[in-house]
Amino acid sequence: MRKTLGWLLSLVVLIGTMGAAGFTAQAATAAEPAAAADIKDRILGIPGMSLIEEKPYPGYRFFVLNYEQPVDHRQPWKGTFKQRLTLLHKDVSRPTVFYTSGYNVNTSPRRSEPTTIVDGNQVSLEYRFFTPSRPDPANWDDLTIWQAASDQHRLFTALKKIYTKNWLATGGSKGGMTATYFERFYPRDMDGVVAYVAPNDVVNKEDSAYDRFFAGVGTKECRDKLNAVQREALVRREPLEAKYAAAAAENGWTFNTVGNLDKAYEAVVLDYVWAFWQYSLLADCATIPTAATASDQEIWDTVDTISGFSAYADQGLETYTPYYYQAGTQLGSPDIKQPHLAGLSRYGYQPPRNFVPRDIPMTFQPAAMRDVDNWVRKNANQMLFVYGQNDPWGSEPFHLGYGVRDSYVMIAPGANHGANVAKLLDGEKALATAKIQQWAGVAPAAAPSLAGGTASPAQPLAAPDAVLDQPESRRDQQLRP
Repeated sequence: MRKTLGWLLSLVVLIGTMGAAGFTAQAATAAEPAAAADIKDRILGIPGMSLIEEKPYPGYRFFVLNYEQPVDHRQPWKGTFKQRLTLLHKDVSRPTVFYTSGYNVNTSPRRSEPTTIVDGNQVSLEYRFFTPSRPDPANWDDLTIWQAASDQHRLFTALKKIYTKNWLATGGSKGGMTATYFERFYPRDMDGVVAYVAPNDVVNKEDSAYDRFFAGVGTKECRDKLNAVQREALVRREPLEAKYAAAAAENGWTFNTVGNLDKAYEAVVLDYVWAFWQYSLLADCATIPTAATASDQEIWDTVDTISGFSAYADQGLETYTPYYYQAGTQLGSPDIKQPHLAGLSRYGYQPPRNFVPRDIPMTFQPAAMRDVDNWVRKNANQMLFVYGQNDPWGSEPFHLGYGVRDSYVMIAPGANHGANVAKLLDGEKALATAKIQQWAGVAPAAAPSLAGGTASPAQPLAAPDAVLDQPESRRDQQLRP
């Protein structure tokens, strides 16, 4: 040690003989921390990252970016594609939330609920194969939950060098599924997961849970009212399909993928009850017309408002081809009975194969969801699943087994597919908020118990913002999670 100190002292004396001004300038340059560089330069310094645009927003920097990803993470030499993402930057000293909807990315500034709770940065990634984040040519075999999780892992690995604080994964619906799959395949990446309204179709051929849901959701009066309208729409198929044909001609809709207008019409009608409970509340039953006295126009309007007649036209399906492909290859999809439509339905609940162009091959892989379900039951660690009581997609939820650690399933009473932490009962809301902050590293380790306690309930750390906190809309997706 003494020899080292003596050598350093000699070096200091030697340097002191150099020009003081020159040394000061050089030292200042050498000592300048990387953190002093503009955040945009640091982000664009990541190999494969490129800027699409920067949009100003008070209190943040917001970037729309492309990141070059392997088409096949197992064989990266096979080529790459550009995957779109956004970055809502607050400060590198804050935690970061990794959000995905499981679909296209929103290129306007937005915050997910966990981002507000922890007052952090947010990275939002577009799901592979949703345009423009699609390889060209597209080999659909590369659209798997593992490949998508590997997209997230690779982007996280690159950004973690800049955003060094804790990370949380989140998403709603298919985004909640995506966050869960990411955790399953890369459990060491995230410090916590908040998965909203995430379906868990473990056995694709066993869907009786959905039938039980529709037999008991809401009130009998509301269920009967919805069923009557749905039935009436099939009873009046001829005049309403004439209106559908006129609307198709006016809007340029075609029906090559589903097969014909009749199949598309029935698919929309059979979505009606499901879509109501997915997006509406029990109180909204008051807006549903009485089928027996409703005009054709009233039946048309309510079905169009709730289900959307454009959904199964080629133009409506095109955006969601990657979802239907995954539903028919790995995710699974519901098949409900709807006995009140007996004798009127010609096709039943149509499978995902009917909504994907026939030139794209599909083979279902039943082991994919069983693997994820088994992993979550045994290995969940710092994971929160939030469901809505009246959301049909919650009929087959994730469950937690004895091996899990610090993980929770919570249900928001009366809530639909928009269920979140804010809609939980007070005790669970306080616990969930405290846990999210704890996992993000911005709160003390101790959290209030469900039974209450002396601690004040945890609150979101960021102030509300009417623009940033707009929920992601899924109303154009119909029977898609």
